[in-house]
Amino acid sequence: MSEPLTDEKIDATFRNGSLTATGIILGFSLNFIGLWVSNPNDWSRVDLLPMAFLTVGIAIQVKVFADLLARDSLLAVKYDRARRLFLIGLSIVAIGMGIALLNDILGLSSMRMFG
Repeated sequence: MSEPLTDEKIDATFRNGSLTATGIILGFSLNFIGLWVSNPNDWSRVDLLPMAFLTVGIAIQVKVFADLLARDSLLAVKYDRARRLFLIGLSIVAIGMGIALLNDILGLSSMRMFG
């Protein structure tokens, strides 16, 4: 695959669609962590691992959202970097959710995902 030229630009409408998708997924991630944190059950050490993954993944997603809002995100190089970072952040959040779900299924955590 060839690297895009440093001054190659993407169409603004294409970037806007990506910005919308990023915002929706970021909103879902923030909603998940908000509901999970507001759970009235007690926290245990086993909850720290999924929380660390969720926090790092969401931080990356927020950075990507800010990067896509910048004017220079229309440059293909910057857009491609933001896209790769977003997929990394999304994967980290998914791993955190998976660990939290596994902890719930195995009964290791008092933080219940299923009520």
